[in-house]
Amino acid sequence: MAEVKIGETVKAHYKSGTYIGKVVEERGSHYLVEVLAVAKHPMQGDLHNPGQVEGVFFHERKALAHHEKMNVKKPAVHAYPNAIPEYGISLKQAVEAYREKLTSEKTAYNDKALQTLNGLEENYYRKHFY
Repeated sequence: MAEVKIGETVKAHYKSGTYIGKVVEERGSHYLVEVLAVAKHPMQGDLHNPGQVEGVFFHERKALAHHEKMNVKKPAVHAYPNAIPEYGISLKQAVEAYREKLTSEKTAYNDKALQTLNGLEENYYRKHFY
């Protein structure tokens, strides 16, 4: 694992999403990273029971907001040499990529996750980010 420096642009996996941001601070085994773009939208549902809809609490997971900070374990942080996309555009692309994945196969989980994602987009993302 290559060390990254404070102020460096990175790609970081956090919970079930992936973000592009800048390292703000080193915190022992973690980096504090400021979110500047979304690379992969977080999964919907119960992360401890992926793909399940019966007998679990189905969580609605929003992508982290622009300039929100996340405390990420060092192994999940990697240098990002490319240009940083605009937050709203990156969020919309991440939502579309996740939607494509969910519509590629008809399952109870995909239907529920798609319904949740559509609700997030309609009630939150469009009002605040695009």
